[in-house]
Amino acid sequence: MSELTWQKSSFSNGQGTPDCVELAAGRSGTVHLRESDDPTTVLTADAAGLAALLKEIKSGTFG
Repeated sequence: MSELTWQKSSFSNGQGTPDCVELAAGRSGTVHLRESDDPTTVLTADAAGLAALLKEIKSGTFG
């Protein structure tokens, strides 16, 4: 996945700490997510799947 261009979350505190979410657009509409302090673990989803996950998170489904 080194060919991906990773973008840090706008919620990153900017203080140089590695704790933030990074996103990268992949081929065929995929979206990749990783935590910057563990870049080897990557979650990959299509845009619709990611949108559904974020909707459920925002609604409080996951606690």
